[in-house]
Amino acid sequence: MQAALRFPTTLSRKRLALVLAGVLSVLIGVSTAHAQAPSQIQAQTQSTTVNPKDPFESFNRSVFEFNDRLDQSITKPIAQTYVKVTPDLVQTGVRNFFGNLSDMWSTVNNALQLKPASTAESLARVGVNTILGLGGVIDWATKMELNKHPEDFGQTLGYWGMGSGPYLVLPLLGPSTLRDTGAMALDLKTSPVSRVRPAENRYELTALNLVDKRAKYLDLGDQLNEVALDRYSFVRDVFLQKRRSEVFDGDPPEEDDPDLSQ
Repeated sequence: MQAALRFPTTLSRKRLALVLAGVLSVLIGVSTAHAQAPSQIQAQTQSTTVNPKDPFESFNRSVFEFNDRLDQSITKPIAQTYVKVTPDLVQTGVRNFFGNLSDMWSTVNNALQLKPASTAESLARVGVNTILGLGGVIDWATKMELNKHPEDFGQTLGYWGMGSGPYLVLPLLGPSTLRDTGAMALDLKTSPVSRVRPAENRYELTALNLVDKRAKYLDLGDQLNEVALDRYSFVRDVFLQKRRSEVFDGDPPEEDDPDLSQ
């Protein structure tokens, strides 16, 4: 684990900034396939009516293409190198460590959503993995059948009735909605990583986390190419359905109109 946490330390500050910009695009979930040609994107956009879920589609498609090209040139090669040079055991430890950090914020959001059982189980996971799992490197909680209950502040806002708003593709950060974009600021601010000092160490941990996340999706692009004629629309629809399912804990009500109410 110590060796893994030092993974980005050989990079200069300028190069580390470039790495951070690249690996952030993992969140778009469309990572490894080639971007569509601009003429194809324009033709598709002009040939369809305005989608009420995606009123900013023209802008979103442009950002989608930018993120995709950035991923192809920076993010994917870094993730491939990470997988190649990092032992599986270390990768698992890194993933567990950051998973334990996310469980901390999930505990808070489960409490805000008045879910006592999920709150207690999330808190138990944090306690077990932090104490017995060497700061979360070993996931003893899962072995003890303490289930994860991932929640973020966007889900909390949706739980209390705030609609998702328009679909947005954020530069570098990928798919989001108006609601989730606003909530993201609090998610990032409350992350334990944001309190790490000095700043260089915080950037290194952030880069390591995002590289590890990207590494999990190395095969996703090929799969998308096989199932989707228009990758942008496919990713958008899957993302919106997934977020709606997350807000309603896997049991969303039927939609009465084309707009997403949550």
